[in-house]
Amino acid sequence: MAAGKHVVPRPHGEWAVRNSGAAKATKVFDTQAEAVAFGREAARRDGVELYVHRKDGTVGERDSYRRSVSAGG
Repeated sequence: MAAGKHVVPRPHGEWAVRNSGAAKATKVFDTQAEAVAFGREAARRDGVELYVHRKDGTVGERDSYRRSVSAGG
């Protein structure tokens, strides 16, 4: 699995942000919007992908915040 941040649903209606491959959440939120805002900032900071999952667990949105490698000369 590629490195990234995932916004995922939790069993009791909360939303969590977790790193790719991690079993535990980085942080848990009451709403998906709060989780997405936190996840987006974390993905930007770390230069990774953000995967926003739907309530059924499938990926609904994917954004890349990978840092560009400048073609130096």
